Amino acid sequence: MNVFRKFLAVVLPAITAGTFGAAGGIAALAPVSAQAADHEVVIGYQDMVVPWRYAQATGEVEKATGYKVVYRQLGSGAEVIRALASGSIQLGEAGSSPVAAGLSQGVNLSLFWILDNINDAEALVARDGSGINTIADLKGKKLGVPFVSTSHFHTLVALKAAGVDPSTVKILNLRPPEIAAAWDRGDIDATYVWDPVLAKVKHNGKVLTTSGQVAAQTGQSTFDGFVVDKKFAQSNPEFVVKFVEVLAKSDANYRDQKAKWAVGSPEVAGVAKESGAKESDVPASLALYAFPTLAQQASSTWLGGGTSGGAAKSLEATAQFLKSQGTIQTVLPDYSAGVDPSWVEKAAAQSKTAAN
Repeated sequence: MNVFRKFLAVVLPAITAGTFGAAGGIAALAPVSAQAADHEVVIGYQDMVVPWRYAQATGEVEKATGYKVVYRQLGSGAEVIRALASGSIQLGEAGSSPVAAGLSQGVNLSLFWILDNINDAEALVARDGSGINTIADLKGKKLGVPFVSTSHFHTLVALKAAGVDPSTVKILNLRPPEIAAAWDRGDIDATYVWDPVLAKVKHNGKVLTTSGQVAAQTGQSTFDGFVVDKKFAQSNPEFVVKFVEVLAKSDANYRDQKAKWAVGSPEVAGVAKESGAKESDVPASLALYAFPTLAQQASSTWLGGGTSGGAAKSLEATAQFLKSQGTIQTVLPDYSAGVDPSWVEKAAAQSKTAAN
């Protein structure tokens, strides 16, 4: 596929062009109270509608760690991985597809948190009036998707499952804000994307399939996760544990009190502010995801289990598919080396101790 060769030539080399582990010069962390005021961390995030956006809006990470936290919004998981490789961020949100690509390219990162099980939160939508009623109708049409994202991966999986040669579809590399603009102008006929843009295009589009349906049909699931530069994590262990605690608390708050997360609530307002979503769309968008508990995160369903763990197997399957499409050149023998459940385990242990 020409689009993939172009991606290889232009985008992927940038992942490895940066200096790995630029945060490695940070001194070993003393107790948080002693040194945290002197520490700064840059966290890369996307526009996904997830519970921890409320913690972002209310400064919970700063309160829990004492660090100065700079949030940098990036347009795609591929951009997050490049920023992590260059050292311009230390932690970031990325889907399983860009994480698999980054690990395959040698980026020194660890997946330490499952942000969400994507389920139906990403979908392939055709514009009303485009003449597209099935996936097979995408032949010759323009489809916008962020390259090397989970949506990109499932676009290709869905096309293959429907017997459609991807080279017959005009697949355009567009970030979510660019998809929204192109949709408004009528420049694209379809898109595979997540909220808040997904909620927008649904208003005048037809859902052809979702990531939950693709996963059920093909067995190739996707997720969003948090990754960290390994050297930064080693030098700042207390920060990473406390950060995980904030993430876990945010998800538990949503899981246990969904009725409270209604339009007009501070939680929904905070999520809307940080994600760029319409407040009215937030409750429905959140409901599309599944947010694993600390115990589920550490289990073999997700981060635990070594080579047989769910995250490691998903990353390997994703990498195999990306290689078959020419998007990456190398598939690692073991993706569990890039999956680290220890931070979740430590956070769970601390939570248990505090409860006692």
